[in-house]
Amino acid sequence: MPTVIDALNNRSSKRAYLPKPVPKEIQEKILDAAAMTPSGANMQPWKVLAVSNTQLLKKVGDTVISKMDEGITNDQFIQYYPVKWVNPYKKRRIVTGSGLYKLMEVDRKDNDTRIEMWKDNFRWFGAQTVFFVFTDKANIDGAEGVLLDCGAYMQSIMLAAQEFGVESCPQGSTTEFGRVIAEVLEMPENLSLLYSVVLGYEDKEAKINGYQPSRVSLEETVTFID
Repeated sequence: MPTVIDALNNRSSKRAYLPKPVPKEIQEKILDAAAMTPSGANMQPWKVLAVSNTQLLKKVGDTVISKMDEGITNDQFIQYYPVKWVNPYKKRRIVTGSGLYKLMEVDRKDNDTRIEMWKDNFRWFGAQTVFFVFTDKANIDGAEGVLLDCGAYMQSIMLAAQEFGVESCPQGSTTEFGRVIAEVLEMPENLSLLYSVVLGYEDKEAKINGYQPSRVSLEETVTFID
């Protein structure tokens, strides 16, 4: 029987899916499990919109892509990526991106193809189920703890999905267009979009799904004090 360690080791972000929604009963089981994620003062600050309506997903994606084509780079509730990239994080980002483009045989100067690959985020990589995770704006007004809790919730979703043979991809890309997406989804004014998670069934024939970015050694990130 697969263990949590197996799920952690085997999961990777998939970027090509079969046109098959995740059944609602499986979505509910995933979200029931993720609801056990610990949070400060048991706030449970996440508010999820689980969308499997392909017309709505297309509307959301088309709206974001239209904004991109207009030259808009972001319209977000929270700043997801660092404003100033520093090493070693900048180098890891570059290595990860270049590895993906190399696998897909995309030249580093081929900006048009790279942009189209980025737009695939908003085509949901062909998946038909996306969880959009929001929190109340009051929770992040001058405080960041809820972001940690909702990040843990994201991990819980993806690990629970493994139990049901469902693959996933967390999306910081939607964070960058959070305000746009919230408007299309007609969410209440008090809610801010933090991120989304694509869920579905992997297209095993897609070369892009073979990409597994490397992880640094423990020595680079952990200090033991005995």
